[in-house]
Amino acid sequence: MIPLRDTKHSERFPIVNWLIIIVNIIVFIYELTLNGAEAEAFFYKFGLVPSQTNLTSGNQYTFFTNMFLHGGWGHFIGNMWVLYIFGDNVEDRMGKVRYFFFYIIAGLIASFTHYMLHRNSPVPAIGASGAISGIMAAYMFLFPRSKILSFVPVFFIPLLIPIPAFIFIAIWFIGQVFNGTYTLLFSPTATGIAFWAHIGGFLGGLILYKFFLSRKRKRKKKKY
Repeated sequence: MIPLRDTKHSERFPIVNWLIIIVNIIVFIYELTLNGAEAEAFFYKFGLVPSQTNLTSGNQYTFFTNMFLHGGWGHFIGNMWVLYIFGDNVEDRMGKVRYFFFYIIAGLIASFTHYMLHRNSPVPAIGASGAISGIMAAYMFLFPRSKILSFVPVFFIPLLIPIPAFIFIAIWFIGQVFNGTYTLLFSPTATGIAFWAHIGGFLGGLILYKFFLSRKRKRKKKKY
């Protein structure tokens, strides 16, 4: 399932969501200027490498910086598109400042989850998807009846299907848990997708999102 758009429109311009996207764009453009060796060194310096990180390593900043790096066009576009779809409405309900801190905290929880479960991995973990997973968790419960117009290939036939947000995100999360469990059992160094960063970010967002809701927006009745 590939999300194309949602049916819930934010009532205010999502300035923080756009600023986060712009920062990711700037960093990605910088990455494109690097040659192969320079890019690898950049990822090892600012990506989260569990096997090289501890309390005395001096690179704890990578728990934060890794969420602004991406490993290619597909990785970058996919993450920014999902953030664009889901982030505006969550920011609308939280307000600018609360949304910013919610995004960062979800990303840090995602980084820490990956770190704890793959302590021996020498592979840099990079990407905004852990933080975005927290945004998706908030969206799932704030706008459960919003429809996500999704591209769904069925027997090689491309279909556009509106799927309720709760169901769409629930299916996505179940897939992360399944793949994350498989990776943990059979690929402990986590050389592929950091599924447990997604899971950690999602669960962190699920637990914390209510604490970040704007009081004014919380009191206002919403129709989705």
